[in-house]
Amino acid sequence: MTYHDVEPLNGVDRYAVVGNPIAHSKSPFIHEAFAQQTGQAMTYERVLAPVDGFDATVKALIKQGYKGLNVTVPFKFEAYKICDSLSARAQSSGAGAVNTLINTNGKVHGDNTDGAGLRRDIEQNLGFSIENKDILILGAGGAAHGVLNSLVGAKQITIANRNLDKALQLATSISNGSACPFESLERPYDLIINATSAGLTDSALPISDAIFSKNTLAYDMMYGRETPFMAQARRNGAQVADGLGMLVEQAAEAFYLWRGVHPDTQPVMDKIRAIAI
Repeated sequence: MTYHDVEPLNGVDRYAVVGNPIAHSKSPFIHEAFAQQTGQAMTYERVLAPVDGFDATVKALIKQGYKGLNVTVPFKFEAYKICDSLSARAQSSGAGAVNTLINTNGKVHGDNTDGAGLRRDIEQNLGFSIENKDILILGAGGAAHGVLNSLVGAKQITIANRNLDKALQLATSISNGSACPFESLERPYDLIINATSAGLTDSALPISDAIFSKNTLAYDMMYGRETPFMAQARRNGAQVADGLGMLVEQAAEAFYLWRGVHPDTQPVMDKIRAIAI
């Protein structure tokens, strides 16, 4: 479903990404590329919201006529709470978080495109089928919650986390889930998704080399650098991918919700990697 009820400013629709910090965000580059590719009359900006002022920032932007917003850290949980309505996948994810807002007649509709972006990147861009795979998710925070329901069709999903209670809570939300601490991991998996923030601080996770094999796809949601997780996976012969594809694919899903057209994501990913913005 798409929403086109807000009058544009001078014939140009306005969109933005809201976060704190926000200067590093690649979203304006991505959406501007999508707009140029598909011939859409729109602008897209970065908006820095005060840590205690997300709600007021969104209300001001909606009042100004912005047709849609992306939401990034640390506001995805707050965004969920301020929505007037939620998509089925935002409700079913269990994450209590949204990353895409749609303004329809002044009402805010929330969606979460992270899971769709992850699956599309893994299956379409990397050519790795999730169906009937043995999957390990590292981390049990918002990132893991946001993508868990996109992994339907997996044979089994193991969730490992420092805090075992959080992993157990997440694992019980799906029929094929189980949980364990990092230190208990001792066998290889088909797909390993690093949903922790360890890469932000270049921290190594307390995981065994035994979880990787030559048939493993090791996927880090971080992008733009080689994380310790990626380096460990590479040393042990696994196929390695970062989260740039997920970033672009989830943006493409948001773009479709707003504009009703699917952009071609591969040229945008190629350009980002080429110029290292």
